[in-house]
Amino acid sequence: MSEHPLILHSYWRSSAAYRVRIGLNLKGLAYKIESVHLVRDGGEQHRPEYAAINPQRSVPVLQHGQRMLRQSLAILEYLDEMWPQPALLPATARERQRVRALAQLVACDIHPLNNLRVLQYFEREWGVPQPERDEWVKHWIADGFEAFETLLRDNPSTGEFCSGHVPGLADCCLIPQVYNARRFGVDLTPYPTITRIEQTCLALPAFDAARPERQPDAP
Repeated sequence: MSEHPLILHSYWRSSAAYRVRIGLNLKGLAYKIESVHLVRDGGEQHRPEYAAINPQRSVPVLQHGQRMLRQSLAILEYLDEMWPQPALLPATARERQRVRALAQLVACDIHPLNNLRVLQYFEREWGVPQPERDEWVKHWIADGFEAFETLLRDNPSTGEFCSGHVPGLADCCLIPQVYNARRFGVDLTPYPTITRIEQTCLALPAFDAARPERQPDAP
C-alpha cells in the first residue's frame, strides 16, 4: 500500500487513463479518481489549473504525494518499480523487450492517430465529416491489430495473456484499445488471439473494475 495517497486524473473513456487504472488495480493499490472531462466546456484539460499539472493538457496524470507523474507507459513502469509485485513486466530482458514492443505498438502507433485531439482537429480545421473520421479510426486500429495479432499468434511466449499466464503491461494497453475498436465498430473476427485475451482479461476483477462504464465520471 502507498504511504502517500494516489490520485489519478482521469477521464472515463480515455484509453490512456484506462491503461493506468488496470495497472493500479493489478497492483492492488488504492487510488482516488479526479475527473478531467475532455469534452465538456471545450475540455477541462485546457483549464489553466490543469495545464499547470500537465502542460500537454491530456490525461492521465498520477499524483503520488507531491509527485505528478505523466504518460501512461511511464506511469505503469513507475508502478512496477515502486511496487514490484505482482510484476507488470517479465523476468528476462528478452521477454521485457517483447512486452514493451507490444505495449508501444498500441500506445505509440495505433492510439495517437485516433486520439480525441486528432479527430477534433479534423473536424474543426478541415471539416472532415463524422463518417470519414470514423473510417480513419477503424483503418488504423485494424492496421495495428493485424500486426499485433501476428505477433501474438506466432510467438511461443503468448499464453493466456499477451505474455505467459500472468497479465501485464501489454494487456494493460491492449484491452483499452479493443474497447475503442468495439466502440467504432471494427470487425474483430480476424483477430481471434486478441479477442481471446480480451475475454480472459475482462473476467478478472482488476480489468472489470477499470472498464470505462464503471468509472465514477461515466454518464
